[in-house]
Parts: sequence; structure tokens; C-alpha cells
Amino acid sequence: MSTPDKTPENKLPGVPEGPIARRGMFGATGTGDTSGYGGLVVRRAPQLSSPRPYGGYFDAIADELERALGDGFADAVERVVVDRGELTFHVKRERLVEVLRHLRDDPALRFELSLGVSGVHYPHETGAELHAVYHLCSMTHNRRLRVEVSCPDADPHIPSSVTVYPTHDWHERETYDFFGIIFDGHPALTRIEMPDDWDGHPQRKDYPLGGIPVEYRGAEIPAPDQRRSYA
Repeated sequence: MSTPDKTPENKLPGVPEGPIARRGMFGATGTGDTSGYGGLVVRRAPQLSSPRPYGGYFDAIADELERALGDGFADAVERVVVDRGELTFHVKRERLVEVLRHLRDDPALRFELSLGVSGVHYPHETGAELHAVYHLCSMTHNRRLRVEVSCPDADPHIPSSVTVYPTHDWHERETYDFFGIIFDGHPALTRIEMPDDWDGHPQRKDYPLGGIPVEYRGAEIPAPDQRRSYA
């Protein structure tokens, strides 16, 4: 049997030599897959860091933020990623509030609108398993930007940004509820979707998949691992 050509011309861009893959929608094994994604294979791409020029207005945003932060830019912004036509600043959690305040208040930036905070769980990223993502919009300059912050699972603390964007109040509560990220300085960090006595954070990838029946309008829906499989 011939081996596939390993020349650079035949490599897929952004895919490592030995991509780590998971199968199925959630990586679950041992039970019937009723999601319809049993044949799905997801390959983990390496971390990206985009070189200059970024293109479009992305360079202008980076230039103005670097000017606003001065010598602290390199310490605050860990990497910049341009992917699928979107710009993301990966920021150290200790500098998050400072960076957001510059993005909101600087006349050349003016990201006065936040579209919300969301969480992501990457179990394979040792020391940076939990991410908080901030989606910003400049109505003044008609621009969009994403800011991303990470923290370790062993120390799931990120400063609250409610003092900069007050609407983050409920968004941070939801991210705490579903992912377990603790937003230090939040005025009232309590669950907002799940009951107060709920055990765990349901959108983490290490949260048990199934096993909990759900009552809905008097009927009981069985847990996913007890449903009929059509495979």
C-alpha cells in the first residue's frame, strides 16, 4: 500500500501533521447517538497568531489600541488573530478592564456597544481551559471586534467588566452559570438560568452528557443514554 505524499504542497493549511480528532457532536462514546452527528470527525487546529498586515480596518484598530496602551500593549495583548474575516484580540485577564475601557472611550476606537459575553471550554488547553469572549461593535466607525480572555480551570477567575459595559451584568451571570467562570467584582454573581442548587456547569465539555431525565409539561423525557438509537 502506498503512503500519501507528505510534501508541503499536499498539506492542508492550518491542520497539524497529526491532528487530534474527536468523533461525534460531543465526543460521547458507549451510548446510542441520537443527534445525527455520529459520523462527524472534528480535528483540532493549532493556535493561530496572524502576522501583519491584517487587512481592512483591522490594522487601524490595532494601531490605535497600541497607541492608547503605549508600552503596555505587548504585555496586555497576547496575540492577534484574523480568521474568517473577523478580528480577535487575545488579552491577559489582568489587563482586560483597562483594554475594554480604552476600546470604549478612545475617540479613534469608540467600541461603545457590547453585544454580550459568552464562554467557551477547551479542556485540551492546559492552563487556559476556560475562555470568556466579548463581542464589541463601534457604531461610530461601523466596525466589529472580538476580545478573548482565558483562565485556568484551577483558577477560574476573570475581572468583571460591568463597570465598563453595564449590560454585561446578566451576560457574566450566564457565563458563570454555564461554565463556572467567576467574574471578580461582579455586583451579584448568581445563577441566572439553572436553579441555585444545581450541581455543575452544563455547557462545559466535561459535564455529563445525559443521565438526567427532564420533566416538560407533565411528561418525562428520558435521558439521552436511555433513548432509542436508530444507528
